[in-house]
Amino acid sequence: MAIANPVKFIQEVRAEVAKVVWPTRREVVLTTIMVFILAALTAVFFSLVDFVIRFGLSGVLGYFGG
Repeated sequence: MAIANPVKFIQEVRAEVAKVVWPTRREVVLTTIMVFILAALTAVFFSLVDFVIRFGLSGVLGYFGG
């Protein structure tokens, strides 16, 4: 394995970082809002699924339990 030159490494890193297209503030805000909305929708969905399963199991166990 070749030993890398630290100065050349730093120059290459700076060159690669210069190529990055950073998101605008608006894009970051909109993406963050979308993440919160989708997280909330996912929480509601799994809460409903949990309720349905719990209700179904209660019905089945109550029916067969006596």
